Amino acid sequence: MSPNFSKAVLFSAAMAVISWGGSAAAQESPHKAAVFAAAQALQPKVVAWRRDIHQHPELGNREFRTAALVADHLRALGYEVKTGVAHTGVVATLKGGKPGGVVALRADMDALPVAEKTGLPFASKVTGEYNGQPTPVMHACGHDAHVAILMGAAEVLASMKADIAGTVVLIFQPAEEGPPPGEDGGAAMMVAEGALANPRPGAIFGLHVSPGEVGAIAYRSGPMMAAADSYEIRIKGKQTHGARPWDGIDLASLSAEIVQAFNQIAARRLDVARSPTVITVAVIQSGVRHNIIPEDMMMGGTLRTFEPDMRTATIAQMQAAVDGIVARYGAEGKLTMGGTTPVVTNDAELARLMAPTLAVAAFGPVDPDTGKITGAEDFSEFQAVVPGLFYRLGVGFPPGTNHSPFFTIDEAALEVGVRAQVLTALDYLDRTAQAPAD
Repeated sequence: MSPNFSKAVLFSAAMAVISWGGSAAAQESPHKAAVFAAAQALQPKVVAWRRDIHQHPELGNREFRTAALVADHLRALGYEVKTGVAHTGVVATLKGGKPGGVVALRADMDALPVAEKTGLPFASKVTGEYNGQPTPVMHACGHDAHVAILMGAAEVLASMKADIAGTVVLIFQPAEEGPPPGEDGGAAMMVAEGALANPRPGAIFGLHVSPGEVGAIAYRSGPMMAAADSYEIRIKGKQTHGARPWDGIDLASLSAEIVQAFNQIAARRLDVARSPTVITVAVIQSGVRHNIIPEDMMMGGTLRTFEPDMRTATIAQMQAAVDGIVARYGAEGKLTMGGTTPVVTNDAELARLMAPTLAVAAFGPVDPDTGKITGAEDFSEFQAVVPGLFYRLGVGFPPGTNHSPFFTIDEAALEVGVRAQVLTALDYLDRTAQAPAD
């Protein structure tokens, strides 16, 4: 038994007593048996949905087939369904048979411009267009699993409608990975178009598949996933022959200095013991021929932070580095920051309230104090409006991590995802209905 597992079990047991009724008998959800049986029975359908969606991935704001599949399924189950939210998003409402509050569950639908190398019999062979260029498309981040899990949860919840103490809102979101250049989209646009209004949820839950023990669940109170900023650097130099760099401005050497400067900022000029901060240069575009030093260059990448003051200080240092290096080379250049995805911050009281539920839902260990993750998620846009809890679901140890062409999942985890989504909704509604009035 691992130390993390022991810690998680003790925490979950304690929280169960505190959170719901104060007795050991109250630790377990009254819905457990029904939800577990339903999730197990639905597993073949959930697996089939996941494979179908995996084989037909769609990029952000282009999830037409996926959205239609979801909407048709929800209408057949009796949900009130809205489509076309934030371009291709789907929002569905199910009113339970008992009075109560409102809770939301969310899944993201978009894929990535990645060429799949898993070798799966249902591997993607789809191509699309990204940034004006043709590209292979793959569900390299597991959103196919997220959609299939929430479709399964929708079916379980519909079968238990009479026992639901309130209303459940399901949000199937496009463009979590970011909308195409020049377009709006994602969670922020769903919020702006009323996904969390009429009815307004008291809480929202979401999950993300990631490498780890199959069926394990991990989360933390407070900041969990980083804020993400994109940036772009446009540089103008002087073109010359590759054999005579002194007659022009060597943009390759200039870009190398910017990369080194950014690495130095992150490693030597920020308090890394205080909060994780990552600066990555991911794109360098310039030149067309081996013996011509080009006139123009574009660099781009991402900044990940957890604290607003460190973000501000880091951007200022990045700007100073670019200005200084460009001036020294005699070039012109500008750093432009793009859109920001806020920090995923789990509501502390919601995490405490739902600790027993997540402990019940998991196959494997539950870690309620997982480390901070420098990946980003626009689930944070929903958390900015209503209290939210986001957690990771272990799906085994594939050859590649999320965003890798080798990323895949152990499909046994899908069943855990279904029961976690259903139980968080049902138990939240039950527990908040039982809470004493202020």
